Amino acid sequence: MIELINVCKYYPSKLGRQYVFNNLNFTIPGGHNIALLGKNGAGKSTLFRLLAGSEYPNQGQVTTPYNISWPVALATGVHPKMTGRENTRFIGRVNGVTDLEYYEERVKQFAELKQKYDLPVRTYSSGMRSRLAFACCIAIDFDIYLIDEAISVGDPKFRRKTKHALLNKSKTSNVIMVSHELDDVRLFCDSAILIQHGQLSFFNDLEQAIDIYEAN
Repeated sequence: MIELINVCKYYPSKLGRQYVFNNLNFTIPGGHNIALLGKNGAGKSTLFRLLAGSEYPNQGQVTTPYNISWPVALATGVHPKMTGRENTRFIGRVNGVTDLEYYEERVKQFAELKQKYDLPVRTYSSGMRSRLAFACCIAIDFDIYLIDEAISVGDPKFRRKTKHALLNKSKTSNVIMVSHELDDVRLFCDSAILIQHGQLSFFNDLEQAIDIYEAN
């Protein structure tokens, strides 16, 4: 499980603090593949960053025994001045990968970068960057994968490959996913968390959550 304890998260503005979450207490249960549902601006991306530890609450804490991936969005986690290989090695080191050479080759093959793997990421197309970011994540064995629209990138062949890899991971790990494609949500998830007005509600019945989400 993941515990959010008295979590406050706000951003400063000319009108004062803009709260995303205020004194939020919530338990995200383990053993589920969960869709995060909510309107634009509801706080899905902020919650992802809090879960990943890439952003901290202003008050309160997020605790979990799980090893959680970074939020895998369209090109997160890669540095444009580094090559694909250098990015991979850096990510591997940060995440405790022991066999870096094997990890590098797995990422290279999955991302289908060929010789461009050793060129700076700034020379990549947006699709290539996304493939590299996803490959770096999926090649590490996390307990929970945070997936943010990452399976909608690339050509149809690569999208199928991405979905197949994530389905395999979801059998041994868990997924927390943000996607506006409800077909993808239904494919990967068995339950949902609905974010409304800074509050979270867990639904064991995915379709019930989708009905409420679409009605609002």
